[in-house]
Amino acid sequence: MNSLLVYLFLSLFLFCIGMFGLLQRRSLIAMLISVELMLNAASLNFMAFNRFLAPDPAVGQIVVLFIMGIAAAEAAIALSIILALFRKIHSINIEQARELKG
Repeated sequence: MNSLLVYLFLSLFLFCIGMFGLLQRRSLIAMLISVELMLNAASLNFMAFNRFLAPDPAVGQIVVLFIMGIAAAEAAIALSIILALFRKIHSINIEQARELKG
């Protein structure tokens, strides 16, 4: 039951949900959650390959730890940008943020 293919399909499903959410949502918070879901799918992919194919089990786990660190830093920076944007235009809608361009 637990084969590499099952984990790869689950990872693909999570990544597709994240990509769909990133392309469809207008809220910056929802877009941030979608990016986090895509990073989790990549982590699951690394752990699946680590479990079934890697001779050294520490390699995949270290990569996943780096992904978790990058995800935490990305969330902190993105939330600070969203907060600054909300203070400026009183909305987190991406359409209103595009108006700041010109």
